[in-house]
Amino acid sequence: MWLEAASTLHYLGAAIGAGIAAIGAGLGIGTLAGAALQGIARQPSAAGDIRNNMLIMAAFIEGVALIAEVVAILIIFLK
Repeated sequence: MWLEAASTLHYLGAAIGAGIAAIGAGLGIGTLAGAALQGIARQPSAAGDIRNNMLIMAAFIEGVALIAEVVAILIIFLK
């Protein structure tokens, strides 16, 4: 009984890992966008540069979150 429960805990771990990755990406992009908007409000002439850098960093954050979720899915299927 105990061994069966322990062998299914990887499903729970993968779900928690994917959830934390999604929450982390959301918080990161929210913080990034807030800081970018403050920067644009303080110096509107640099809006283009700030926007470009914001989009590049948002893509990096999403990439890391996607990799974390793929790892969580692999944990489920490769057991």
